[in-house]
Amino acid sequence: MTVESIMTKKVFKVRMDDTIGTIREIFENVKFHHLLVVKRNKLVGVISDRDVLKAVSPFIGTLSEHTHDLATLNRKAHQIMAHKPVTVYKGMSIKIAANILLNNNISCIPVISPEGDPEGIVTWKDILRYYVKDNKE
Repeated sequence: MTVESIMTKKVFKVRMDDTIGTIREIFENVKFHHLLVVKRNKLVGVISDRDVLKAVSPFIGTLSEHTHDLATLNRKAHQIMAHKPVTVYKGMSIKIAANILLNNNISCIPVISPEGDPEGIVTWKDILRYYVKDNKE
């Protein structure tokens, strides 16, 4: 079985200069936990919802909120993204993808074309779901 059989093909992409405020809104409105960062349609980074949580001031929306807290929402995607993400191709085996996740201690792997265009994403949950489903007793 290949990565293509378990990958999520619908991915959300942002640009390097999109603000954390915009990215935060996307995460609040979709069920995904990772966004792909693109430059000229080529993958250049990955942002997780955890990256956004770390970057945004915890005082936003509270009585303790100050101007400098709101300024954290104006930071850019390229400032918090994981640069040079580990990637796979859709024809790669699920077992190899699982090993890549484990060996790199990451929670997702973008799936790219040979030209570097994002085609999907595979998460640890996708792989776990595959193995649990495939190995029912």
